Amino acid sequence: MKKNLVALMCVAALSATAFVGCGSEETVETTPAPAPATTESTPAPAPESSSNAVAAEGELLTGIGTSVSIADSADASSEGDGTAQCDATIAAVTVDSNGAIVECVIDIAQTKIGVSSSGKITSDLNAEYPSKRELGDSYGMKKASVIGKEWYEQADGFAEWAVGKTKSDISGMAISEGLAGDADLAASVSIHVTGFQAAVLEAMDNAVAGGAQAGDKLGLGVSTNIAKSVDATADEDGTAEAYTTISVLTVNGDGVITSSILDAVQAKITFDANGVITADKNAEVLSKDELGDAYGMKVASAIGKEWNEQAASYAEYTVGKTVDEVQGTAVEEGRAADADLAASVSVHITDFNAVIAKAVANAK
Repeated sequence: MKKNLVALMCVAALSATAFVGCGSEETVETTPAPAPATTESTPAPAPESSSNAVAAEGELLTGIGTSVSIADSADASSEGDGTAQCDATIAAVTVDSNGAIVECVIDIAQTKIGVSSSGKITSDLNAEYPSKRELGDSYGMKKASVIGKEWYEQADGFAEWAVGKTKSDISGMAISEGLAGDADLAASVSIHVTGFQAAVLEAMDNAVAGGAQAGDKLGLGVSTNIAKSVDATADEDGTAEAYTTISVLTVNGDGVITSSILDAVQAKITFDANGVITADKNAEVLSKDELGDAYGMKVASAIGKEWNEQAASYAEYTVGKTVDEVQGTAVEEGRAADADLAASVSVHITDFNAVIAKAVANAK
């Protein structure tokens, strides 16, 4: 499904665009900002229950989908820095026994990393990169929107529209030049919807029985850093690395995690000593769960397990626990200190715990 839809996800990069991300935003400014937001942001309120809510009963499936693009990356020039940009659209869903969406949450981790004409990273490697949902009203789309809605409001509009729909409904939705073709949906979503569509369909394809039950609340947590980015040299390209850790989970009325999925998107955008992007901007960027054995951790792992296996083990460990119990997991130098847990999870768990806490807080 993802490969069939990826060609629809991104339109040609617009050089005069401030709100970019798989061609999904409205053009309003002339200068892209490669650095992350450093001012205080106003997080978007948690999505309210949809008026289309499904009266689901029994077990629900939980799924995650990602639709990732680096197409809007731009070379540096004598006129200014370039931008290594990753736009990771992320969808979380719960699905009932009839294959209909019960809840849906959408976010985008949009990471812009400045690159100079001398091949240097100009962005702060230690800066935080809030997602579009976390930026909330501070993202600043409302003032330029033809329908007067902020990005998170439009993402919520699409998610609400998706509730009660099946995969065939989502895949067959009316789209015109990347925009919603249905007048009612277009009234609440004026940005491009192809990235949303791709991520939601993938989330539905990936949805599994993990313990969620009707009445549980869905949460999505996202955290991005660029700490492993490196400058180019005369002999070797530099790498602008946008690393996004993702938690999708469900929580019951007692605050107990009932299903849990962990994933990460590691987008490595290469550039040369002149700040020219050398990565294939049209390449498909897969998440670590999607890469599976192709990620290649197993051969180097002290416990002989691939990244996705370790992430799945830790996610399973969190089921049946409250967020406080998860945060109370014994950690030594970022890794699980408990011998039984460490036998199946040797990677650092601190980033996992951080996004799990966000996801639980967002499960409303």
